[in-house]
Amino acid sequence: EVQLQASGGGLVQAGGSLRLSCNASRFSFAEYSFGWFRQAPGKEREWISCIGADDTTYYTDFVKDRFTVSSDGARNTVYLQMNSLKPEDTAVYYCAADSLKAFGAATLTTTPNRPRYWGQGTQVTVSS
Repeated sequence: EVQLQASGGGLVQAGGSLRLSCNASRFSFAEYSFGWFRQAPGKEREWISCIGADDTTYYTDFVKDRFTVSSDGARNTVYLQMNSLKPEDTAVYYCAADSLKAFGAATLTTTPNRPRYWGQGTQVTVSS
């Protein structure tokens, strides 16, 4: 059974960095795309980034130049390096996977039940 497990969240001061990890157990990295979403209290879940099966990366505008998504197939792990963190980055962060070539912000609203696989969230709190 495939499984996603996110980790690496925590409390950090504004301007600091965190690296989130998503262990993608039993996934074929050549056949799946992986991504990150986040949800702040009282807000909708929002897409942050995706790395396709071909290693093409995609980002939402508000994290470009601050966040970097990467994957290590040998370790079955997807990473989200977050730099220059801001208080507004505070949220629960989720990793997701799908057999789609890639997925983005529109996937949640236009494609039912996609992305297909989700991990549990990891809390990121950025203090000012």
